[in-house]
Amino acid sequence: MAAPETAEALVRGVSPVLEVPFTQDGAIDVAGFGRVVRHVLGTGVSSVMFPGFASEYHKLSEPERATLTEVLLAQTRHNKGVAAIVAVQDHATRLAVPRAQRAVEAGADLINLLPPHFLSPSRAAVSDHIRAVLAAVAPTPVVLQYAPTETGSSLAAADLTAIARDHRNLRFVKVESSPPGQLISELAAGDPALPALEGYAGVQLPDAARRGAVGTQPGCSFTEIYVEIWRRFAAGDQPGAWDLHRRLLPYISYWMLDIELIIAPKS
Repeated sequence: MAAPETAEALVRGVSPVLEVPFTQDGAIDVAGFGRVVRHVLGTGVSSVMFPGFASEYHKLSEPERATLTEVLLAQTRHNKGVAAIVAVQDHATRLAVPRAQRAVEAGADLINLLPPHFLSPSRAAVSDHIRAVLAAVAPTPVVLQYAPTETGSSLAAADLTAIARDHRNLRFVKVESSPPGQLISELAAGDPALPALEGYAGVQLPDAARRGAVGTQPGCSFTEIYVEIWRRFAAGDQPGAWDLHRRLLPYISYWMLDIELIIAPKS
């Protein structure tokens, strides 16, 4: 498990969300997930996230989730070159706090926190939830996931900056609004500045990169393509990055019409 400052530095470029393979009868394919982890780490990325929407976290039982998380951490906890971002999506603070703490104890390098959204909690309640988790796992860095399309939640840059001012381990915001550019810019201009990770399958990746996003968190299906797009941006090859993204865009735009399209098996 990397030190907090080291782990934070690893969250740059492409940070894929790991998908879960299932057997024909619907059980999790544990060995298959291990192969997914090894393959994705083999593409050269320095961080991965699990479980997210692309992992079908909402369809996993607690034992299944625990088993798969351990498969991931077994491959990352002694690897100083990669950071494991373990996600917490519980709506009840009394559940989210211990889950986040257990993840850190097990070897998670960062926590990804999806704020509660079911039945439209108040902004104050959401803020209290976020603050409680941040305090419970400090100094472990936290990525706050802002996914208004999937959750209907709404947090302004000023809200997030205010939280980060009190809890310095809020280190990133995963921005999945569409388009994400304005929020990315507002977060970068805040005090403290909050680096952004672009999500939503990378549909708006070129604009996010132009606005200063430090990374992207797509699903893991086309990791090699995202890595090459990011490499071109980092090398200053803007035309090359735009061209490759343009070729990928028809696929990811279609997938993002419905989250189930991302994870559906081939027919």
